[in-house]
Amino acid sequence: MNKELSENIKHYIDDIITSWQEKMKKEKGERFFQYMPNDVVEKTSREFAELMTSNLLVADDVNETKLTEFTEKVVRFGWSIKFVNKSIENFSEVTFEILESEGVINDSNLRNYVKTIMAWISPLRDSIIEAYSVEWERTVQLQKVALQELSASLIPVFDKVSVMPLVGTIDTERAKLIMENLLEGVVKQRAEVVLLDITGVPVVDTMVAHHIIQAADAVRLVGAKCMLVGIRPEIAQTIVALGIELNDFTTTSTLRRGMQQALKLTNRKVVEVETEWM
Repeated sequence: MNKELSENIKHYIDDIITSWQEKMKKEKGERFFQYMPNDVVEKTSREFAELMTSNLLVADDVNETKLTEFTEKVVRFGWSIKFVNKSIENFSEVTFEILESEGVINDSNLRNYVKTIMAWISPLRDSIIEAYSVEWERTVQLQKVALQELSASLIPVFDKVSVMPLVGTIDTERAKLIMENLLEGVVKQRAEVVLLDITGVPVVDTMVAHHIIQAADAVRLVGAKCMLVGIRPEIAQTIVALGIELNDFTTTSTLRRGMQQALKLTNRKVVEVETEWM
């Protein structure tokens, strides 16, 4: 029966893929099939169809190479695990509907076909979801490491003045890295004023504020002053609503204003120089 199902799917594969694509376009929040180039959609659809039929002739044996390549691709495309699961469900439904409409599935063999399709889809779904989860976790970890490397560096901008731009969500692990880089950088650069720029931090809650206050306290312990810059209006409202006290260090709405304050603290200022024309 598996061989018969495989041959029938292969025979009607173009119709199956077309119907499957149309069904996927109707899914809530779908973007891939609506906005990606047609050649990318078609290629990905063919790869998905090949993956879906890879275990039909060899029971419970999914082609690992195709599985890895496909999961890597759809993670990059932003498919959610819910969308992947729906893709599998829709493919099996479309396959059944087309084979039934073409008379391949009828009253005489309905029970056998239903049993075969269920035995085909269940282990395949488990394999794809598991591979997707592993790939998604790996991608998230790589992105997290990259974000940490890019957003936790202390940058000297003037003598005695340094800036640390923070980007993304700050959790306990990132806060520890920020603290280490901050203290090491202050000592190494002999900074007197440090600006923590939170322009790229999407949310400042009690935990994030606590980490920032800890960083500011640590900076003061090594003899430097810490300033918090890049406070957007919505962040300011959140800080007030949560009752978070930031009175111990200077705050400004923009990095530019913070830099002006930092220069004043180091007895300097930026002046325009008039150019003398010959």
